[in-house]
Amino acid sequence: GNGGGEALLGELEALVRDVERASSWWERRGVDCAILGLSLLALPAGFLCLRSENVLVLGLGITILGVSHYTLTVKGSHLATHGALTESKGWSKFWELFFVEVCLAFSAEYAKDGHVKIHHGYTNVLGLGDSSTWRLPCLNRFVYMFLSPLLIPVITPLVAVERLRKVELSLAMRTLGLISLGLYAHYWLLLNVSGFRSPGSALLCMFITRSLLAHPYLHVNIFQHIGLPMFSRDKKPRRIHMMSLGVLNLPRLPVLDWAFGHSLISCHVEHHLFPWLSDNMCLKVKPVVSRFLQEKQLRYNEDSYLARFRLFLSHYEELMVQTPPITELVGLQ
Repeated sequence: GNGGGEALLGELEALVRDVERASSWWERRGVDCAILGLSLLALPAGFLCLRSENVLVLGLGITILGVSHYTLTVKGSHLATHGALTESKGWSKFWELFFVEVCLAFSAEYAKDGHVKIHHGYTNVLGLGDSSTWRLPCLNRFVYMFLSPLLIPVITPLVAVERLRKVELSLAMRTLGLISLGLYAHYWLLLNVSGFRSPGSALLCMFITRSLLAHPYLHVNIFQHIGLPMFSRDKKPRRIHMMSLGVLNLPRLPVLDWAFGHSLISCHVEHHLFPWLSDNMCLKVKPVVSRFLQEKQLRYNEDSYLARFRLFLSHYEELMVQTPPITELVGLQ
């Protein structure tokens, strides 16, 4: 029941806190800060590679810029939104605005409200944190899985601008200014550093680099929640049961581990249970969490990227079009 669920979560949290206290600053925050720093330092090399007429060097430049872009916009914005990069509130806000608004071209306030407060607070609760924003029932399975990810770089700033109508004018102007700064800086660097001669070619290159990992980005967001138990708002289970049932880990994938972070790939269960932890700390506490859940006979969902991909292609209507059935857990609400 309620008391049992709270007691289990408290017991697990005590174990995780022990690991956290025994870890150095480098383990708690330094590893992830270093990855983000290296991604920023790699940007000049990426822009300079685009000056070359050699196809291989050009491809290397696009790869560097694309991977660095997703590292900053997915890993960076995700950690910053959760305040996992620093203990300082001032620096935490700075990095949140930098990664979410300048790099990602989205609203920091809406990112925090939608992700931290709704998705994490009501994971897999229908109408709230059920990942329904990723569903597009009007598209068939092949268009959605293979073509729609290419729209993400275009849709993201448009959605942000549309939502600015609902916020204060000063906040809207700040967000619009930072989004414009990030987009224009990318465009300016392609013209003045990479040597692109026409606006069209620069915009095309922006689109290619910003959509380089768009397919796995969309896939990961649907694979790890949709198709798992869904709950009603008034009968949702306690937190530990909600996360063990409604969240799934993928295996470690080197490129995605680097660009998206462990908390979005192989440690998503750990991240949902303890969202303040950095990616590296999620990876460090993973054995503790998995062992605890298995010892308490709680579910610990894991599956491969390919298996989830096949599942969504073969059961697309059921998973992405129809309203999912509600799971009721007697005695655990």
